[in-house]
Amino acid sequence: MAILIDDPRWPAHGRLWSHLISDSTLAELHEFAARNDIPRRGFDRDHYDVPAEAHERLVAAGARAVDGHTLVRALIASGLRVTARERRNL
Repeated sequence: MAILIDDPRWPAHGRLWSHLISDSTLAELHEFAARNDIPRRGFDRDHYDVPAEAHERLVAAGARAVDGHTLVRALIASGLRVTARERRNL
C-alpha cells in the first residue's frame, strides 16, 4: 500500500497542481490527506488535487513521487480509477 504523487504540472487557478492517489484504498488516501491538512474539497472522485507548494511536504510525509504515467497505471491497477466516461455519468 502506497500513497503516490505526480509532479506539479497541471495548471489551474493561476498555479500548478499535482495528483495524490492511493494504490489500494480510498480510505488510505483520505486518511493521508487529513493527516497532512489537504482539504476534502480537493478530492476529485479518485484523487486529490494538491498545489505545487504542498508537493515536497507530502513527499516528506511519506508520499512516493512518481511521474504521471506511473501514477495513472497504479490508479488503474488499484481498481480505483474513475474514467472520463464514468465522470460524465456521475
